[in-house]
Amino acid sequence: MQLFEFHDQPWFPARLRDYVTDALQSVLNLGGLYRGSASRLNRAFIASQASRVVDLCSGGSGPWPWLHETLRGERGRLAEVCLTDLYPNASTIQRLQQSPAGTLTYWPESVDATGVPARLVGFRTIFSSFHHFPRREAVGILQDAVDHHQGIGVFEAARRHPVTIALTVFMFLGALVTAPFIRPFRFHRLFWTYLLPVIPFLLFWDGVMSCLRAYSSQQLREMIKSVDAEGYFWEVGEDRGGFAPVTYLVGYPIASSPVCVPTAD
Repeated sequence: MQLFEFHDQPWFPARLRDYVTDALQSVLNLGGLYRGSASRLNRAFIASQASRVVDLCSGGSGPWPWLHETLRGERGRLAEVCLTDLYPNASTIQRLQQSPAGTLTYWPESVDATGVPARLVGFRTIFSSFHHFPRREAVGILQDAVDHHQGIGVFEAARRHPVTIALTVFMFLGALVTAPFIRPFRFHRLFWTYLLPVIPFLLFWDGVMSCLRAYSSQQLREMIKSVDAEGYFWEVGEDRGGFAPVTYLVGYPIASSPVCVPTAD
């Protein structure tokens, strides 16, 4: 269902979009939604023999503030993670630039997930954003990763399930709880959270719309069949180790191996 979400509209105010994606990142991390998928991502990253992660549609950085500390390549070396977005989050870029040089960086230029620049080499990830793309574009994202011989991992907490949809009320409440602790601190953020609660409302609205737009595991399997990906291993299913189930699609190139599309989670 291709429904309307405010913060992914090109006309949406850039500063307010940053506040919304900052809040989304904080709420998702507070709930630990993707902790159950960390080991799966790490296994795929190692199997792909990549040395860097290129995260697409990063917004306010998604789960990466804690996840990048758990992602290690061969010999246990901490992986470099490059965050990217069609609308780069200015406050997150500023925060990362002010922190000591490390393995987590933010690409300052606009990056379209359907056509990633060739110079951004690495295992691609998408958290909580794959549902933004119509089926043809979603398949195009997978095909673009294959054409550049890169691995890809898609992780979605949103699901078309009554319980998951009901849980979006915590997006509203979470925005109220986390706003004072988001850095860099902004008085405008508090205004749009408490005096005029636009940010909590947008998180709730977009959260419900995300659930209704989300792809099921079966739909993800059907997408894989549309990808020309000889020599790729694919895995689709649900991780249930976190606060709520997470639907995942993982694919990466392996030598002399047929495409594998599991028929069960």
